[in-house]
Amino acid sequence: MQIEILKGKIHLATVTGTDLHYEGSLTVDQDLLDKAGMLIHEKVQVVNLNNGERIETYCIPGKRGSGAICLNGAAARKAEPGDRVIIIAYAQMEEAQARSWKPRVVFVDERNRIVQTAKKSGHAKTGHES
Repeated sequence: MQIEILKGKIHLATVTGTDLHYEGSLTVDQDLLDKAGMLIHEKVQVVNLNNGERIETYCIPGKRGSGAICLNGAAARKAEPGDRVIIIAYAQMEEAQARSWKPRVVFVDERNRIVQTAKKSGHAKTGHES
């Protein structure tokens, strides 16, 4: 049996822009995508801590080192620049593999600069993982 499990996340990123008239998707600094193990066009969930919105979209690459986190198309209505978000990617795998899986987690500051990366074990230390 396959289950869906956390693959990677970018924790507490700051939305840098929105573009209602763009075709759609989520622009993310390519450095952040790489560190979180997220692929271009991969489906992600965006959780907005400011307003509680949860949306699904896909990633497109932003300029390396730019700190870009931009919601495009209809998703632009779900956030404002300055909102804090968690960007989450999931993977499907067999339960046996999932038991030893360690997702990539990228922690960023308010300017979306990487402050820490980790491969998380299956048990959260704080109980506050998203």
